[in-house]
Amino acid sequence: MEVSRIRALRGPNLWSRHTAIEAIVTCSEAECSLAGLGEFEARLRARFPEIGSLQSTSHAEQLSLAHALEAAALGLQAEAGCPVTFSRTAATLEAGVFQVVVEYTEEAVGRLAFDLAESLCRAALDDTPFDLAGALAQLREVDEDERLGPSTGSIVAAAVARGIPFRRLTSGSLVQFGWGSKQRRIQAAETDLSSAIAESIAQDKELTKKLLHAAGVPVPTGRPVKDAEDAWAAAQEIGGPVVVKPQDGNQGKGITVNIQTREQVLAAYAAAVEFRDDIMVERFLPGQDYRVLVVGNKVVAAARREPPHVIGDGSHTVRELVDLVNSDPRRGEGHATSLTKIRFDDIALARLAEQGYDANSVPPKGARVILRNNANLSTGGTATDVTDDVHPELAARAVAAAKMVGLDIAGVDVVCETVLKPLEEQGGGIVEVNAAPGLRMHLQPSYGKGRPVGEAIVANMYKDGDNGRIPVVAVAGTNGKTTTVRLIAHLQTVSGLRVGMTGTDGVYIAGRRIDTGDCSGPKSARNVLLHPDVDAAVLETARGGVLREGLAFDRCNVAVVTNIGIGDHLGLSYINTVEDLAVVKRVIVQNVAPDGVGVLNAADPHVATMADSCPGSVTFFALDRNHPVMATHRAQGKRVLYREEDVIVASEGSTEVRLPLANIPLTRNGAILFQVENVMAAVGAAWALGLDWEVIRRGLATFVSDDSTAPGRFNLFDYKGATLIADYGHNPDAIQALVSAVEALPAKRRTVVISGAGDRRDEDIRRQTEILGDAFDDVILYQDACQRGRADGEVLGLLRQGLANAKRTQVVDEIRGEFLAIDSALERLGEGDLCLILIDQVEEALAHIKQRIAAAG
Repeated sequence: MEVSRIRALRGPNLWSRHTAIEAIVTCSEAECSLAGLGEFEARLRARFPEIGSLQSTSHAEQLSLAHALEAAALGLQAEAGCPVTFSRTAATLEAGVFQVVVEYTEEAVGRLAFDLAESLCRAALDDTPFDLAGALAQLREVDEDERLGPSTGSIVAAAVARGIPFRRLTSGSLVQFGWGSKQRRIQAAETDLSSAIAESIAQDKELTKKLLHAAGVPVPTGRPVKDAEDAWAAAQEIGGPVVVKPQDGNQGKGITVNIQTREQVLAAYAAAVEFRDDIMVERFLPGQDYRVLVVGNKVVAAARREPPHVIGDGSHTVRELVDLVNSDPRRGEGHATSLTKIRFDDIALARLAEQGYDANSVPPKGARVILRNNANLSTGGTATDVTDDVHPELAARAVAAAKMVGLDIAGVDVVCETVLKPLEEQGGGIVEVNAAPGLRMHLQPSYGKGRPVGEAIVANMYKDGDNGRIPVVAVAGTNGKTTTVRLIAHLQTVSGLRVGMTGTDGVYIAGRRIDTGDCSGPKSARNVLLHPDVDAAVLETARGGVLREGLAFDRCNVAVVTNIGIGDHLGLSYINTVEDLAVVKRVIVQNVAPDGVGVLNAADPHVATMADSCPGSVTFFALDRNHPVMATHRAQGKRVLYREEDVIVASEGSTEVRLPLANIPLTRNGAILFQVENVMAAVGAAWALGLDWEVIRRGLATFVSDDSTAPGRFNLFDYKGATLIADYGHNPDAIQALVSAVEALPAKRRTVVISGAGDRRDEDIRRQTEILGDAFDDVILYQDACQRGRADGEVLGLLRQGLANAKRTQVVDEIRGEFLAIDSALERLGEGDLCLILIDQVEEALAHIKQRIAAAG
């Protein structure tokens, strides 16, 4: 068994809506049937009893070693605690070659699971040991490292519940919500509303106290100190118990509370300077330690915190009691679990000594043994929810503290006897205001009910009804995608939106190109959705990107499929038939939002059947209103677009909107049929987006398919009285559409310049010149830069074969080099002639043509 071409499908894909790892697995003849592998399955189950049943997609399909690998990769993740359920193994047309797809929730975990599953299968084949416990431990460790912590995770979960899309910007906790101009960002429990100045103030405990005091918020007296002796002097000035802590500390690090003696203060100072240089001493406020969470202008949660401690039972030592507490499955080493294990270190031993214990002491039954002075969860403390008990005046003081510091989310530390009374009545006070507060104690308190703090944070970022989404249009098809994308983007621009657009010639933001090359894949689409200046996105969605990574979005508002025809690029990536290609193109339709629209070509049977897969409504378009699919849809009162003589009609029920073709320059008064179809597809998308019809009319009238607005898409030029047409069409359907358009234009003599990309099938390359041979007098063949594995001259040979039975072509020339071929064609043109140039290097070829035109005057 050989595992190769492992891909991470990071969005909805050919197989499912789940993120998944896809691998190509090649099995030997014997491995294609588990029945032929003797005791393999029994040995596999002995090593991994929880693997479950091995299943194939068809009862007639034999179970292979690839199916075992699939089950192992899914089962290992599930057993490690990952919420995964989907997997599939599909046989390809190549004997012994399978596509294995297994869902993941964290990509690194999914990849590791594949590696471990392969090791498991090899161990079962070779009858060698496999460390299942070690494998699961590896998966759990990677999962804990990769997945979001509880604070960030709760906010993300709340956003997802509201339908807000999210994207992790780093492997840490920096997350973007929403798309384009509606994006917002968080990092743990900080948002993009949390200013660096406010955070800096919160870290400076002395400055925070001054500001709170100025706002009338009760705070303990105290001051910064220069050294240990100054700390003792400050403690004497204050009188009574004091607290020693870093001036800009967090998570309770270096804090010692309720101390009075010189020795205690000096030791506390030494502990504090291990974390920070700036130390302060302040009055110790007696009472309970509370954390009040403020979001926006409201208190959304409150918890009473207790320091890490154990309760004596009269038989176990302190060390044994700590081990028993730490065995609680809710306690972990970091912040990923609801509780943290109690640290049994020098600080804990020192705190024990103050109570007359050491590690091996056996406390009497019921004795409460404190292991730290501070009640922070990160050191093993516990929390009890008291949200419903907070007095309104105490809550008002906490909100005032957060606002005075300038934080939209703040963890306000309060010390008082009870939260049932105002602070002033009980001599309590606010001791700290924390930026980026931990949410664990509120989400999963040790005692009491959890609070929906993630929802509160999301609600503070997005108003009710706002899901952070911008309109997204995805366009797929064999031909016409780029023109349709550009026209949809133009219509939205005319409506006043800043549009982000991807296509085969780059990425455009509000009309400015920010990237070049073929940008019709998910990486470019994600970049558009990341851009803050984008109010709407129109994304050309090519088959390659869908196969490689899946979609860049979870759902779109509109999915447009222009056509499938006889297909293109067949035979690549196991897409061998037109039916296979249609399944890939259908992915955008399957991921239309429930209130979205699929805009589909009714005249293409492979496209028309996609309507059954659309979660939203469907708009059909076709030149012929009487096409059976169109007639049925119209009879049901649903949206259709069709041509009626010299107008495009948009019909829904008894309502009709008529768009004269004379006012749509792209169609040349309706003479170019494939452009009429592109216009109908674009209008269908604009209609679905709710654009005003006057805006649509204005946009159609001002869109011109020239070399600047749609390079390589039926660009027309005049050269010495002859007509030049430059187009990027490189498949039989495109060639047929171009021939139909050219035949509508007058010409004395017709010449075509053509090459062929080497990654097409032989029959597709031959078919192009078979079509051209019946429509053009002269054919100039050239070898382009995209031989893609073909031998020198092989593509030209196939093109010549296609001309063997040409009905019209009389002259066939071969020229090496695209620009030389163009020059040769231009030299033989006379006034009234027509030349179709099928360009390969779009920008360079267009520049060359324009240069020749300029030279000719």
